[in-house]
Amino acid sequence: MDGVGRLAGSLIARLDRAGADALLRVHRILLARYRRSLAEAQAASDEPYSRPSAWDFWLRRLSVRIANLHIPRHAGIYATVALMAATGLYGIQRGGHWPAVNGALLAFGDDMANAAGLQVRAVRLTGNTKLSQPEILEAAGIGPNTSVLFFDPDAARTRLTANPWIAEATVQKLYPDQLLVEIVEREAFALWQRDGKIAVIAADGTVIVDQLDSRFQHLPLVVGAGAEKRVQEIVGLMNARPTIASAVRAAVLVAERRWTLVLKNGIDVRLPDTDVEGALATLARLDAEKKLMTRDVSMIDLRVPGRVTVRLSDEAFRAHEAAIKERQRARRRAGTAT
Repeated sequence: MDGVGRLAGSLIARLDRAGADALLRVHRILLARYRRSLAEAQAASDEPYSRPSAWDFWLRRLSVRIANLHIPRHAGIYATVALMAATGLYGIQRGGHWPAVNGALLAFGDDMANAAGLQVRAVRLTGNTKLSQPEILEAAGIGPNTSVLFFDPDAARTRLTANPWIAEATVQKLYPDQLLVEIVEREAFALWQRDGKIAVIAADGTVIVDQLDSRFQHLPLVVGAGAEKRVQEIVGLMNARPTIASAVRAAVLVAERRWTLVLKNGIDVRLPDTDVEGALATLARLDAEKKLMTRDVSMIDLRVPGRVTVRLSDEAFRAHEAAIKERQRARRRAGTAT
C-alpha cells in the first residue's frame, strides 16, 4: 500500500509540473503573439497609440447602462399614446384651436361642479355707477353655468381692468355658491382732441370713450399729442382761477412742451414752458385791472417772465391805423391855420 501510495503521489506531482510547464509555454506563446500583433498594428498606423479619453469611457458606460436598461411591459403602447397626444396638442396649438378646446374643458368642468352644488347663484357687486351689472358680469366672464370651483378670479380681474371705465377690480370666491366683485370706476375728466377726433379721457389720460358723447360736452378740452398725459396739470391750474377757466375754449399743447389757451372770443394766450401758475396769476391780475381778456386783441404772450406782449386784432389794427392818420391830419390842419 505504501509503495503504491508513493508511486501515485509521484505521478501526480509529475503530472502537475508537466501541466504547469505546458500552461506557461502556452501563456508565453500567446503573449508573444499579442505583442507581435500590437507592434504590427502600431507600425501600420500613421498615428501612435493613445489611451482612450474620459469622454470615450463615459460614452461606453452610458451605452452599457442603456443596453442593460429594463423596459417595462407595454412601454411601447404607452409611448405611442403619449406621442399621439403630444402631436394632437401641438396641432391644436398651431391651429389656434386651444381657446375652443379650453372653453369646452371648462364647460365640462362647470357642469360637473354644478351637479355637485357649486354653481354660482349670487354675485355681490359694488362700486359701479357708469357700467351696468350685465356689462360687468359679461366682462368678468360670469355666466349662468359658471361654477365657483372652476372660476378663475385672477383672469376675471384681468378682463375687468381691460375695460377703460374700470381702474381697479377685486374678485373673490365665496363658497359654496357666491362671488364678490368690487370695482373702482374712472371718472370722465376732460375731452382730448387728436387727429381731428375727440375722445373722453380720465385724469390719468386713459381714453374712456373714443368718440364725443353729449353727456360730456361740458368737460374742458385739451388738444395735441401728449396733452392727455398732462391734462390733470393744466386743468387743475385753470380750475384754481375760475375767471380764466370760464373763458377758455381749449388748451393746446404746442410741441409737447408748452400750453396755449384759446379763449372763447378767439384770443390766444401763450403760456411759458415753466411757471405756468405764475403766468396765469399775471393774466388774472391784468384782466381784473384792465379787462385784458375782453380787449380787441388777437394774442397775449406771457412766455417771457415779467413781460406781457399783446397783438391787436385785424379790425383793431385798422382802426388804430385810421386813428393815427386822423391825428396826423388834425395836426397838419392846426399847423396850417396858424
